[in-house]
Amino acid sequence: MADWISTPITPELVRGAVELEQTPYGVLPHRLGALGRKQNVDGQLAMAEAQPSGVRLAFRSTATEIELDALPTKMEFVGAPPRPDGLWDLLVDGELAAQGTVGGGNVLTIDLATGSRETTPGPVGSVRFSNLPTAAKDIEIWLPHNEITQLVALRTNAPVEPATATGRRVWLHHGSSISHGSNADSPTRIWPAVAARLAGVELTNLGYGGSALLDPFTARTMRDLPADLISVKFGINLVNADLMRLRALGPAVHNFLDLVREGHPTTPLLVISSIYCPIQEHTPGPLAPDFADGTVAFKATGNPEEVAAGKLTLTVVRAELARITAARAEDDPNLHYLDGLTLYGEADHTELPLPDRLHPDTATHQRIAERFVAEAFTNGPFKG
Repeated sequence: MADWISTPITPELVRGAVELEQTPYGVLPHRLGALGRKQNVDGQLAMAEAQPSGVRLAFRSTATEIELDALPTKMEFVGAPPRPDGLWDLLVDGELAAQGTVGGGNVLTIDLATGSRETTPGPVGSVRFSNLPTAAKDIEIWLPHNEITQLVALRTNAPVEPATATGRRVWLHHGSSISHGSNADSPTRIWPAVAARLAGVELTNLGYGGSALLDPFTARTMRDLPADLISVKFGINLVNADLMRLRALGPAVHNFLDLVREGHPTTPLLVISSIYCPIQEHTPGPLAPDFADGTVAFKATGNPEEVAAGKLTLTVVRAELARITAARAEDDPNLHYLDGLTLYGEADHTELPLPDRLHPDTATHQRIAERFVAEAFTNGPFKG
């Protein structure tokens, strides 16, 4: 049995979070600012921003044993098989060394057909990492990207200290469930995390499942965060939520970019459109669940004939984002556009189809990350 040393979980030990909220159990990492959370009334966004995609504990220690207590909130979908517990990834000196899960926790049951949600309380659980190297080392513990996670306690068998500053550039990214990490099998294998590691940058990931919807409070959160590089990825949620028509899209995009630019007037800013998604390329939303084969999949329910009246499809949104970015770039030389089809296009879909018709699997996350590094960091506006 290890002689445990308890260390308070403070902001100095946490990277990738916007804020830490004190709860009756411990601390809850948030990825949306307090004002945005107060203004938001959407349950989907409230859930997504509290799922700690890209959030990690970072410290230095000679510890060979680490134990964390946490209270997860796990999701179940009515009519679908149970989901596996979210994975915790432990990195030692930047390399994946171990993975674990936390049992127990709350259960959030979601009915995709009706939109109803019900939470069943559950107990605090623990994850333990053992037999780590004895030397002093940099340790990162990446929280599950798909489970709301309240951090309760951190114990080690040697003292810990906050990780030293890396001096690496900070990349601030906002996007949809694909950026959030849907269908990737662990938190360090979502495409923004893979891209950040390949490019050698520090990630702050504001990928919100179902919620890349041009919300002004999200833009203000980005405005107020430190960043050396910024990217925003829009398209799929605007279409599958059937949120707005073409007339509203342009002003909303301009407003979002204006707000980000208030805090980052000259920071390289990359606007990215959606990757290829056949069900919504030419068919508007809204999206609906499809349980025909006993698993969660999706189908588009709009009428393509309504595009002429202003309904959005991915092809429409890509064209509008390209137009807006080109027009703004005449006065903003640090603004750039990246067509999402260069990250994952029709040929990629033939080879690596989207398992639920909407979200990429782990292998596809890896491909998107590698393509993004080539387009943005190696040859593009983030080249440093």
